[in-house]
Amino acid sequence: MRKAAAKREIKQERAARTRVEIMEAAITLFARRGILATTMAELAKAIRMTPGALYWHFPTKEDLLLAAIEELHERFLNEFKELLSEQRRLTAREQLLAFLGRTVQFLRNHREYGIFFGMVAAESAHANDRVAESIREKLALYVALLTNIVHHGQSRTKEFRTDVDSGVAAHTIIGACMGALLHQNLFRESVAYDPLYATLDRLVVDGIVTR
Repeated sequence: MRKAAAKREIKQERAARTRVEIMEAAITLFARRGILATTMAELAKAIRMTPGALYWHFPTKEDLLLAAIEELHERFLNEFKELLSEQRRLTAREQLLAFLGRTVQFLRNHREYGIFFGMVAAESAHANDRVAESIREKLALYVALLTNIVHHGQSRTKEFRTDVDSGVAAHTIIGACMGALLHQNLFRESVAYDPLYATLDRLVVDGIVTR
């Protein structure tokens, strides 16, 4: 019985690793070619796996996209665990700068993740309701975090101007971060990543600080 259980555990671990490897390869391929233009057969060929084996792990492209979105969301949230624990000790401006800094660092280290998220958001908006809803749910959590930071700076610490809606400001910041990455990827030969995001940080923070 113990040997059988050990074998099952090994198989489960291998299957879990294979799923992660498939998702990593899919994210990279989707980020480069687009979601709608990439077929499961092409993905299977790219990762040197038979279509049957790929479909065993992910029966449809939708299943693969949903799993990849969930996986990246968990990885992105891990970047903010320390910030969330320190949040009460920071001013609203410091919280906003920390959020932007963690986001910029994460996207710098994992460009394909951000591009994947942006492309899925754009392509699924009118093409796949389930995928679009999954993206909205994840982005809504980041928007909620930013909304709280901006509202705190408006109502409690008085650091931020009050003539902007905190929720709209949060959506604008998230949209700007995603859009800037896609734009920089398009102009990567002439526009560097760090100066672009440093300018975005300055515009966002200085634009919202009370004069």
